[in-house]
Parts: sequence; C-alpha cells; structure tokens
Amino acid sequence: MSDSRVSLEKAENRANEQSEKPSAVQAEEWKVGTGAYIALIAVILLFSGAFLKVDGMAWLGAFDFTTLGGSFGTMKDPAANTFVGAGGLSAKAGFLFALSLVPTVMLALGMLEIFTHYGAIRAAHKLLTPLLKPILGIPGHTGLALITDLQSTDAGAALSKELYDTKQITRKDVVIMGAWQYSGAGLINNYFSIGSAMFASLTIPVIIPLLVMFVMKFVGAVFVRFALNTVYKKDFDNE
Repeated sequence: MSDSRVSLEKAENRANEQSEKPSAVQAEEWKVGTGAYIALIAVILLFSGAFLKVDGMAWLGAFDFTTLGGSFGTMKDPAANTFVGAGGLSAKAGFLFALSLVPTVMLALGMLEIFTHYGAIRAAHKLLTPLLKPILGIPGHTGLALITDLQSTDAGAALSKELYDTKQITRKDVVIMGAWQYSGAGLINNYFSIGSAMFASLTIPVIIPLLVMFVMKFVGAVFVRFALNTVYKKDFDNE
C-alpha cells in the first residue's frame, strides 16, 4: 500500500510539473524587452509610409515598404501599361492582376516574419491592446496589420489573413478589422499620390483631411462592432 501511495504521489507531482511548464513557456514567449520595442518601431516606420517622401532626405525612401516593393516595367506601346496589359477580361485578366499582387504580399509576409522573430508582435500586443481593445474590441497585435493597410491594402489584407489562419484572432475580429481597413484603404499612399492634385486648392493644412479620414476609419469600425454585438450577435455565439 505504501509503495502504491508513493508512486501515486510521484505521478501527481509529474502531472503538476507538466501543467506548470506551458504557463512558464507562455510567459517567456510574451516577455517584452528593449529589442522587441525597437523591432516594433522599425516595422511601424517601414509600413506606415513615414519615409516615403521626405523633403531633402530622399535616401530615407530606401527604408519604405512601397519603395522596397518596387514597380513593374512598362510596355513600349502603349507606355503606360505593365505586363498586365490593357483591355483584359474575365478570369485571365483577374489571374494577371492577382499575379501582380504576389511580390508585395510576399515581401510583407517576409518582413513580418523577421520582425516577429525580434518581438515586434509582442510589443504591439502590449502597447496597442489598451487602445484597440476598448475602442474596437480587437487585440493589440492586430495593430501591425492596420498600420500596414495605411500604405498597402494588399499587404494589410495578407497580414490580417495570416493572423486569422494562425488563430491569433477570431472571425469577429476579422470583420471589425476589415471595416477599419476598407474605409480609406491605403490611406497614406492614395492621399499623397492621388489627392496631391487637390493640395493647391486646399484652404486648410494638408494634414487636416488626412487626420479626419484616419479618425473616420475608427468611427466606421466602431459602428460595425456595435452591429456585430447587437444585430448579428447570434452569428458569433459559438466563438
């Protein structure tokens, strides 16, 4: 009897040790150090478009995601067309368009893996959760996908899908993120490339319309979150 009791106690001790290990490993995984914050700052600067066009410091563009993504060459006749061509229809045109997105998406995912290794996701989760959780109800590590969307809609969507596929976010989180991203998609890129034609006629500082559009992205996402928590609440009961 004593031997069986001793062996039973040993088995219980082993089980307790094994149950404690995952929590210790998890705590170590989510530990945020100085390197993680540096990686977060670097990835934000890379994807935010802050270095896209800096007067007098054009060399900073080498550290911008759009610059690194590059551009396709053009056809000689007509000169404005890329390899996608003009006048394409249906499945074949869609295939070539999708193919043109591959380099940008691959670059974004590759960059994300590098910065994730250095702790950028952990730092984003710790810093942005107090902001994003109360307003949008989504975890802080989604912040990188949202920041990326300010410059590249394709890369932002790819990062969002990556988070969902790895079960870091729920289906409800994806819908809210989609609402935020869809409103003013590629905001910085589009504003300074297309909207620049209107800058000369503006009677207010150029930054004001950009800030208004940025705030309205949150307003739209909050409305969607409210709808999901009320009208469509039953659709997410099983999550």
